[in-house]
Amino acid sequence: MDIVTIGVVSDTHIPSRGKAIPDIVLEAFKGVDMIIHAGDLVKDYVIYELEEIAKVVAVAGNNDDFFMQQQLGKKKILDIGGVKIGVTHGDMGNGGNALKNAINIFKNDPVNCVVFGHSHAPHNEEIEGVLFFNPGSPTDKRRQPRYSYGILSIKDKSVSGQIIYF
Repeated sequence: MDIVTIGVVSDTHIPSRGKAIPDIVLEAFKGVDMIIHAGDLVKDYVIYELEEIAKVVAVAGNNDDFFMQQQLGKKKILDIGGVKIGVTHGDMGNGGNALKNAINIFKNDPVNCVVFGHSHAPHNEEIEGVLFFNPGSPTDKRRQPRYSYGILSIKDKSVSGQIIYF
């Protein structure tokens, strides 16, 4: 079976935190099978820019306006190569922080991986058989030492994640 490669970003906050997705990210995503954006795009043209590279699946974050929240939704479950991937921003779920929110929002869903954002802090950890993956932010690193994005790889019905720092 082939490997399915997914580029993952979150918290781009364009144009307030960055004018555009950094070229290093756009270059890295050339050749991916799909791109997931885990919310806080701020402007919808971010999706159109990414769609020039690959199919995009996005959810809305707390900084996305009402229209984008209506269009994108706050929670999605994808089935890619037999792997179920939950996507949310991480601002809902009554957990207190983005990881706990991501755990809570998908606690009743049979997912293999949950992609989330909100904290701007990269996270790549398997918890009770589910990979929780936050790519950080390529435009607003907050208290993180570097900007980041992620790559998910699906092969033989299993998923793994890699955080790339720049």
